[in-house]
Amino acid sequence: MSNMIQFVANYDDLSTDKGFQFKFHCDQCRNGYMSRFQPNAIGIAGSLLSAAGNFFGGLGGMQNAAYQIQQAVGGKAHDEALETAVAEGKKNFKQCTRCGHWVCPDVCWNHSAGLCEACAPDEHEELRAQQSQAAREQIRTKTRATDYTQDLDFFGRGTLVQCPNCQAKLAAGQKFCPSCGIANPAAKTQERFCAGCGTSLKPEQKFCAECGTKN
Repeated sequence: MSNMIQFVANYDDLSTDKGFQFKFHCDQCRNGYMSRFQPNAIGIAGSLLSAAGNFFGGLGGMQNAAYQIQQAVGGKAHDEALETAVAEGKKNFKQCTRCGHWVCPDVCWNHSAGLCEACAPDEHEELRAQQSQAAREQIRTKTRATDYTQDLDFFGRGTLVQCPNCQAKLAAGQKFCPSCGIANPAAKTQERFCAGCGTSLKPEQKFCAECGTKN
């Protein structure tokens, strides 16, 4: 049965002594279909014989005969059931002539190219996928470039604050704003400095001796 070789790599045999059933998978996404259940007449007969044997006190000879019958014809019955299931399953898959894989037509088949999407990716899907990947990479790059720790003091020098005049960021120990020269009110120091030129001032000094700025 050469037509069954097509499904050797992608089907599960769910058959039991009660009947035959098979699950076929897409070679790419692994989604698939399950064949209709096909009762096994010999298996049902064997079960009935087994039940009758138990009812009549365990007729081991009848049970053994049923088992031997099923062993003798089970292979042929199984092959016929698989052939039927393969014919049914092939209607739900497309075979790529380039790679030979059987794939589902809804997800993994490029209808315009007549090949599976692994061999001939869908242009629109591929473009959207590449755009999404590029967007993720750009987000990661910008995220890495942003300093999220600039407001943290890892050296115990105090929390960073803003200049009351120009809102530039200042360290608590920084005496003057490097952007506008205004004194930092959060600077922890007892020494006074001129707000205009930064000259050191005495505690009682109201005007700067260097630039005349009132402090």
